[in-house]
Amino acid sequence: MTNVLVLGANGHLARNTTRVFLRDTDAKLTLYLRRATRLSSPDPARVTILEGDVLDLPTLTAAMKGQDVVYANLAGAMKEQAERIVLAMHGTGTRRLIFISSMGIYGEVPGERYISVLEPSRGTTCRSTASPISS
Repeated sequence: MTNVLVLGANGHLARNTTRVFLRDTDAKLTLYLRRATRLSSPDPARVTILEGDVLDLPTLTAAMKGQDVVYANLAGAMKEQAERIVLAMHGTGTRRLIFISSMGIYGEVPGERYISVLEPSRGTTCRSTASPISS
């Protein structure tokens, strides 16, 4: 069984991803968000809810222990969040990262050009891909 840490678990994409994980896999999920009271466990046997801020490295590192995969769906201080995630991953030996932030940062959306509003997302990607973790 795979252990997955979902960062930003109350976000729209993260809530949908949680439903897919529960429906299509046997993964155990740890849902990590700033205000844990906003969520209830959809499957107490497979889901743990933890309160914490991604920028709080000790709390994030503790949540990451024993996880096989980190799924991050965050907004805000993207550069700092990515740096803390990578540090926690190094500290715990976690090697797999799925980081969803924005489309278009590589020019992969036909007919659209990369624009400055996407700079935080591009910076996040550069920090995580420059690390030896698997993303």
